[in-house]
Amino acid sequence: MLNIGSIKPHMPVVCSEGGQFAVVDHMVSDNRTIKLSKDESGKHHYIPVSWVTKIDDQVHIDRPGTQAMREWTEAA
Repeated sequence: MLNIGSIKPHMPVVCSEGGQFAVVDHMVSDNRTIKLSKDESGKHHYIPVSWVTKIDDQVHIDRPGTQAMREWTEAA
């Protein structure tokens, strides 16, 4: 079982291929969504906690970064 409470701001978000593609801004209050830090264009993106497979010093997700970036949202 994942300890969602261990997801903290500034943690790297790593895709299934092992590469970092984002950084955690913070957990949304619903505890089902992770708000990511702004990207190069100044936009925040959101990913569901259901994508998370492991949490250590990084947040690991279940899909490649390119797929995650196609599927993330710009609203919580």
